[in-house]
Amino acid sequence: MDNLEDVTQPVSPSGQYFNTPPLCAYVFGFLESEIPIDDSQTMYLFQHVFLPINPRFSSIMVKDKDEKMKWKKVEVDPKDHIKVPIFPQNESNELYDQYFDDYVSKILMERTPQDKPLWEIHLIKYPTTNAEGTLIFKLHHALGDGYSLMGALLSCLQRADDPSLPLSFPNRKSSQLLPSKKSFLMKFPSTILSFFNSFSDFGWSVIKSSIIKDDKTPIWNSEEGLEFQPSVLSNLSFSLDEIKTIKSKLGVTINDVITGIIFYGIRLYMQEIDNKTRTSNSTGLVLLSTRNIGNYQSIQDMTKPNSKSPWGNHISFLHVSIPKLSTAGLSNPLEFVWEAQKIIKRKRNTFTVYLIEWLLDMELKLRGHEAVAKHIYGTLRNSSVVISNLIGPVEPMALANHRVKGLYFTMTGGPESINIAVMSYTKTLRITLKTHKGFIDEQKFKLCMVRAFEDISKVAMEIPSKTKIN
Repeated sequence: MDNLEDVTQPVSPSGQYFNTPPLCAYVFGFLESEIPIDDSQTMYLFQHVFLPINPRFSSIMVKDKDEKMKWKKVEVDPKDHIKVPIFPQNESNELYDQYFDDYVSKILMERTPQDKPLWEIHLIKYPTTNAEGTLIFKLHHALGDGYSLMGALLSCLQRADDPSLPLSFPNRKSSQLLPSKKSFLMKFPSTILSFFNSFSDFGWSVIKSSIIKDDKTPIWNSEEGLEFQPSVLSNLSFSLDEIKTIKSKLGVTINDVITGIIFYGIRLYMQEIDNKTRTSNSTGLVLLSTRNIGNYQSIQDMTKPNSKSPWGNHISFLHVSIPKLSTAGLSNPLEFVWEAQKIIKRKRNTFTVYLIEWLLDMELKLRGHEAVAKHIYGTLRNSSVVISNLIGPVEPMALANHRVKGLYFTMTGGPESINIAVMSYTKTLRITLKTHKGFIDEQKFKLCMVRAFEDISKVAMEIPSKTKIN
């Protein structure tokens, strides 16, 4: 029996179902350095900066005498968690790109041992075409959601221009898909349509998670066990200033523009591979945080007993039908932005997200965490694309005097063929594509996303500016 003095903090319900045989999920954070990585401060940062962030980083999951899962504090050996791969010396940046991609594909598939804390840090000390070195954080989803884990990483960094000042973030209010509980409840008595839409979307979500699968297309693979097969990670970078210009021209939100680009790019790819699938029924599963807050809280605030946004997993999801590629859509790609605006506006005025959260809570109480894991797995399995997003700082950051050139993330553990993660950092929007190797043509998929951005930007620049719509 484990020492009960060390077994004190219960594992949250979501922490349990993210670490089960059906669903073992990880969040990967990538920091690209402007200068070669000097690892002389690694042990200091490990012991005095990273581990103190949260007790879970030095704990493992165990069962107590009542068979309940708890976090047990253990000794952490840095050799078990800090990985420094060795590549051939004096190669070109393009060849190091390939070494980097192969290494990332390998660690995306691997599960961390259950008898050690559920995280790893990988130091890539070789230059690529994107950076002089890369730091990869591999964090199990049981430790927390993207908000918690990104907040943890950002707590290790400082503003590059003035470390005494806090990092600042873009205003999220105009692009937030999740509705405010308070504002919705105030309007609820007079919003019958929103009430109907909420339960209609909720019912469709339940059926979609359990019964209805997407059509088989170039982006949806009917094979089982895709989470155990290799995937490829690729990145696209777009100018935030250009996206803001498109937003102003069209009178929509940044989120509308990004979603329109993603939807249009997906349909272009589907048409490139098989023209018949341009009108197939395909679904995007949008992962959302149920935290109605603005910027990241400090780690100290998140771990307070009465925190408004406590550490952990506070997520839900929404099914969104990917608009079909009609002749009108091909001639005017802005149709995808208008459709994205329509969808997001409709979803924002419902409480479907909270109904889904309630359903998962009820299923947990009645059937246990493994049943919830199977429910989430089925939800991912029956959808073509998983989409998530996080916001990053406005100012450049630095870690131990290493200026951060780029910042992006991805997630693993699900059976989807395409996972799209969106993140902003300084004046760049990074779209990270995790695609099923051998099934998705990642180069063609990237080109279709670039074309979608260029087509939407070109057409938007040709029309007069509109007044901003919130």
